[in-house]
Amino acid sequence: MLTYPITIAGVKRELPICPLNENLAIGAFVIFGDPELTTAAAKALLERAPEYDYIITAEAKGIPLAHEMARLAGNQKYFIARKKAKAYMSGVFEVKVHSITTAGEQSLFLDRADANLISGARILIVDDVISTGESLRAVEELVNEAGGNIVGKMTILAEGDAQTRDDIIYLEKLPLFKPDGTVIAESLH
Repeated sequence: MLTYPITIAGVKRELPICPLNENLAIGAFVIFGDPELTTAAAKALLERAPEYDYIITAEAKGIPLAHEMARLAGNQKYFIARKKAKAYMSGVFEVKVHSITTAGEQSLFLDRADANLISGARILIVDDVISTGESLRAVEELVNEAGGNIVGKMTILAEGDAQTRDDIIYLEKLPLFKPDGTVIAESLH
């Protein structure tokens, strides 16, 4: 299997290169089950985070990061934009999203009770990887609809074009690849 070596917050990993189609592959970055990397990344992001009241992330891969950042910051409450509305959720907000790693259209949902806490609060959006920015856009819409004030957008890895955005704080760059493992383009950012 082809891999891409990367060091994130002092932690070295080999990311499997996974083809998405005949022209494009990505470095598969999954923090599930990797507490060493999750904690190191959370600490590094918190060092660069603006002042905020709450963290929010999209389900699912950003959850360990949001949890660890909230834990390290004093066991703060955090929010998850869910992929499906749950029976316990009421007054649900919904936003449509197209992700690079998921086929088809998805939705993200936020509960009214969470929206009430977000209203007027300083919100920090976090995720594991930002690539096309579609998931980020959907979370931003949910926060805006809830009346929150987005004070920052942070990610562990900026993939592809996300590296050139000046509105995202990230730890490392992750290039896009051809299916044979060669890098398509490195950003000069």
